[in-house]
Amino acid sequence: MIDHNQPLEIQVAKQDKIIKALVRRANQRHELGHSAYSLFQSAVTLQSKVSEKTRNLEAALNTLGQTSTELETSEEARNQTQQSLTDALESIDGGLALFTDGKLRVCNDFFKGLISDVRGIVEPGLTLTQYFDAVTNSSDVTPAKDTGPLTVQRLQRGSGVAQFVFALKNDRWFVINYRQTSRNNTVVLQTEITAIVRSNRLEKNRLIDAQEHFLKAAVDNMPQGVCTFSADGTLLIKNMQFVSLLQLPIQLTRVGTSYAQITEYLDSRKLVGSLPHSSFPGLMRYLLRANSLHLRRRHASGTVLDIDVSPLPDGGCIVNVVDVTAQSQTTEELENRVQKRTQELTNVNTELRRQYAALAQVEEDLRLAKAEVENAMTSKTRFFAAASHDLLQPINAAKLLISSLGDMALNAQTEEIVHRLNRSFRSTETLLHGLLDIARLESVDMKLQVSEFAVDSVLNKVVEDIGPLAAEKGLRLSVVPSGVWVRSDRRYLSRSLQNLVNNAIQYTEKGRVLVGCRRRGDKVVLEVWDTGIGISKRDQVRIFQEFTRVDSSSGSNYGMGLGLSIVQRACAHLGHEVAVRSKPGVGSVFSITLPMVKTGEMAEIDQANPSVSPSTAMDLIILLIENDPDVLFAMAQKLESWGASVLACASTAEALQMVADIDMSPDIILADFQLDGSDTGVDSILALRRQTGVDLPAIVITGHQESKIKDLGVQHRFSVLTKPVKLSRLRPLIDWKTRRAPPVNDDR
Repeated sequence: MIDHNQPLEIQVAKQDKIIKALVRRANQRHELGHSAYSLFQSAVTLQSKVSEKTRNLEAALNTLGQTSTELETSEEARNQTQQSLTDALESIDGGLALFTDGKLRVCNDFFKGLISDVRGIVEPGLTLTQYFDAVTNSSDVTPAKDTGPLTVQRLQRGSGVAQFVFALKNDRWFVINYRQTSRNNTVVLQTEITAIVRSNRLEKNRLIDAQEHFLKAAVDNMPQGVCTFSADGTLLIKNMQFVSLLQLPIQLTRVGTSYAQITEYLDSRKLVGSLPHSSFPGLMRYLLRANSLHLRRRHASGTVLDIDVSPLPDGGCIVNVVDVTAQSQTTEELENRVQKRTQELTNVNTELRRQYAALAQVEEDLRLAKAEVENAMTSKTRFFAAASHDLLQPINAAKLLISSLGDMALNAQTEEIVHRLNRSFRSTETLLHGLLDIARLESVDMKLQVSEFAVDSVLNKVVEDIGPLAAEKGLRLSVVPSGVWVRSDRRYLSRSLQNLVNNAIQYTEKGRVLVGCRRRGDKVVLEVWDTGIGISKRDQVRIFQEFTRVDSSSGSNYGMGLGLSIVQRACAHLGHEVAVRSKPGVGSVFSITLPMVKTGEMAEIDQANPSVSPSTAMDLIILLIENDPDVLFAMAQKLESWGASVLACASTAEALQMVADIDMSPDIILADFQLDGSDTGVDSILALRRQTGVDLPAIVITGHQESKIKDLGVQHRFSVLTKPVKLSRLRPLIDWKTRRAPPVNDDR
């Protein structure tokens, strides 16, 4: 009747109902039976059941009391556990919350109050999605890269762990880490990382500053000038070397200066030759096509600069400037560092300043004197250059007339007179050339034309020119071929070698003169050996001075003493070492040391180099243009003696009229360079070629030594001979130019 699994209160209530029913039944039996025994029996039975029920009731009450006590103990324990959990949550350094089935169950105050405009909704029952939506949309929160909704979605897809980093307005940084437990609960932690973020920020700034410092130090210490321009064409970075090389004013070196301002300044004041792209967009369009831009410009200061421009990934460009001047000019500034510590030092310093002022005045006077000397030297050089043509004209005419006279049938006495006359004019010519060479070498604006060439071409030319002189004295002149190439000025090296060989022939009465080269490492030693009278040790010191001759007391004709002086001066300008070894009575060795270079790709061609003039008659029509009547007459006589038909005239106009009259083109043109007024032989050649429509061979004969005439010869295809003309070279050149085509320049 009683289910012991039911609560005690229900069991007690049922037992009470049963007892009351049994008592009512006993009373009814007493009333009906009125039998004492029955009553007694009923009472005994009832008493027995009542006792049993009482005992059961007492047992049930005891059980109910124990259970009640256990419940009270459990409630107290639960309250204590709840309080301990609350205390533990509050003691955590940061925010913590527990979501059960996606809803907030418990959290600490830090978690609830961290974000002010989210505080009001953080109550039990708040879902995790609502919480992250509120954090993402909060005006107090600045998310970092990842956003709230994206993080929740990853967690819902089963990643198990995720985090959300955000910053509050007061520059406090937090990270929300949340994890799913095994029972589908979610634990959310709010951890402050402000110290870490600020530390990282400081470290990042420190590294950026260090890198910027390192980059600036590296750029500033580069040997070349460097600058960068941004995509909009403004200056970003530059080093002092860049400013120094270009000598930019301070207002053009500030960050933000435009590319156009700098290029405009350089084009107008500093660089010889404008920059090809003065606008930055034009420069960048060029760089997109060519990838880089290389320029070489001469600065107003005299330095030669290589300018390289390369594009940068951000749309800007970087500019490198390198000083490539062969000889750098450095200026040392002296500073007076004497400090005024005592009155004595002050007096000394004052005296030093006075002396310095006096020295500066002396230097200024010296500078002015030097300028006057340079002007005088320039005037002298100009005078010699202007006079050379007039001086060489009569000598040229005289030599031509003497040559024509020598071709005639003369008696022995007259032939000797002609021979002596020819030798006298040869000495006069040598002296004049020597004086002109010295004048050119002393000129302050003398320019060297250094090139690379085969040394054999110079050796052969010198031996060919001076060979007749050696043969006249009965000497054997030999040259040893070498095949090496050298770097020098061809004209001055040829002139120097010619003077050395001529000097050896003059001082050698019998034997031979040998010319050759020796290799010494990367140098070539050009040597001239002779078996002449030799030079004493005392004379070897002074032989390179002007008008110095050895053994002049012997009465021999050893020249004017200018040849070795010209060699010394020319080689000093070229940087070639000149040396002499000699023993009186045995002979001498003169040498020139010059740099050797690799063999050229093409051998030089000697255009007209026959050693013997043709013996056949010259069946040619030669148009001769010469404004000096004596030279015109003498040259015409000589050409006619060779069998040529000569059309002689004095100007370009006469030449054009003469060709028009005969209605026939000449075979070759021989023209003096300097005619009357502004008329020149080059004008005559070009005008005659235009009139006849024929590319006529031509030779220009001039007393000038300027390289521009030879440049014109290369440009307009005519040969150049210098006055006085060597007839041994003129006739073979005429024969060569009238037999071969196309004509090319001859610099002899």
